Amino acid sequence: MNKWILPLLLLVGLAAGCAKVDSGYGGVLWTAFSGTQDDNYTEGWYFVAPWNKLITYDVRSQDKQEVLHVLASNGLSIRLESSIRYRPDAKRLAELHQTLGPDYYNVIVAPTLRSEARKVGGRYLPEEIYSTKRSEVESGIFEEMQKALKDRPIILEAILIRNVDLPEKLKRAIQDKLEEEQRSLKMKFTLSRERQEAERKKIEAQGIAERNRIITESINDKLLRYEGIGATERLANSKNTKVIVIGAGKSGLPLILGNL
Repeated sequence: MNKWILPLLLLVGLAAGCAKVDSGYGGVLWTAFSGTQDDNYTEGWYFVAPWNKLITYDVRSQDKQEVLHVLASNGLSIRLESSIRYRPDAKRLAELHQTLGPDYYNVIVAPTLRSEARKVGGRYLPEEIYSTKRSEVESGIFEEMQKALKDRPIILEAILIRNVDLPEKLKRAIQDKLEEEQRSLKMKFTLSRERQEAERKKIEAQGIAERNRIITESINDKLLRYEGIGATERLANSKNTKVIVIGAGKSGLPLILGNL
């Protein structure tokens, strides 16, 4: 029996010293004698002495929802429902663990988001944040956060404003204003189209008048006489018509006196 004690103890020790880094995670090794090591551990199994510790971090993209309270440029308090997508820099996990720790989101990311949102939101009026410049506000917060976190082992991917909560009276007034602007734009478009149509008709009429002028100038007595002679010849040659042509009328053309 005693011969199995040592192997069993070795097996227990080996099992206790095994640590796993799951898929989508990275690891940082902390040792009892020298603290956090600089090496980054990717997914897999590792042997870790019982007195040491392998700390893992989720290095996949993560989404958090945050409610932000900002003051618009006119002093009105606005409630923004936002979401932020971020992830730790997998190549700098040792730095992240030493400087911020596993709760790095609440330590640095969330406070920075709230601070930069207040800064950017103060540049705009409530109606701009609510409607016309929401994407610009999003971009502004994102850019300011990138500047604030540029030296941190955190990668910012996106910031979205999902909803802007305003007092109902103000929201209705903004909506009415937007609808009025849409009607005004539609009327301007209609007037512009009608002006273009009127201009087209004017040009068309000028073209027709010019054509008639050219035709009128090209018609003279000789041309009329020539065309009249041609018409008379065609009537005379008709099988179903017998005509008597006597002299010429005042116009100089032959007279046709009907059927016999």
